[in-house]
Amino acid sequence: MDHKTGVEKKTQEEERVRRLSSDLHSEILDLSAGDNIPEGCKRKKKIKTTYAPRVSVEIPVIGPVETAEFMTAASQGKVKVIETYLADDGNPNAQDELKRTALHRASLEGHTAVVQMLLEKGADINLKDQLGSRAIHCACRGGRLEVVKALTSNEADLNVRDKLNSTPLHVATRTGHTTIVEYLLSCGAKINSRDREGDTALHDAVRLNRYKVVKLLIAAGADTKIKNHEGVTAVQQVKQWQSDIMETLQRLEKLREVGVVPSENNSTEE
Repeated sequence: MDHKTGVEKKTQEEERVRRLSSDLHSEILDLSAGDNIPEGCKRKKKIKTTYAPRVSVEIPVIGPVETAEFMTAASQGKVKVIETYLADDGNPNAQDELKRTALHRASLEGHTAVVQMLLEKGADINLKDQLGSRAIHCACRGGRLEVVKALTSNEADLNVRDKLNSTPLHVATRTGHTTIVEYLLSCGAKINSRDREGDTALHDAVRLNRYKVVKLLIAAGADTKIKNHEGVTAVQQVKQWQSDIMETLQRLEKLREVGVVPSENNSTEE
């Protein structure tokens, strides 16, 4: 009798595990389906909101702030530290070992409040770092539109160049920040400027496969016939890339024919 009861309990336990496993499998399939992902996100969000939101409170600053601490605070967006340093007549244009100012750092990290405070307290918007980048270059690399707007409203030069002759538009294009590219174009940034290699933003966008940026640049009137220092236009870059791919495939096929590379028919998928 005890043996029978034990078997029944074991069977019930196995059935319960099977159902749990089946339910879990179904839930995973539901979440992996495209149409159900938003619903899954809603459920997850609903669970999160049952907890009290954490409020980030900046620790009060006690005593004087050193320059190194000020520079770190600019990268981390610590407004009170910046405020204390500047209130004690700290130099807003202090530079680190790479000649970056606090404005460079805050612009790169996207701390709009710090950027605005620094500009109000006399930060030089035109100072260059070791690579010749201004704050506007850093902002375009960082990708925070509010920072780019703050610098633009303080007369940042949208066509300024770094040591590679790159403009803010080049930088925004390379980093794939479409909204920044769109904003710079709306502000009248020069669309056909060429960098040290003779590349325009369109060259960069094509080379890096920034499809949305390519569309924006062409719609804004980018010249597709400009050649870089290698004598190649942005359109020819595409053809050159296709030619290189074709050449690689043909070379691979020859290696397969002589047995150096295994034939596709011999490979199996699991």
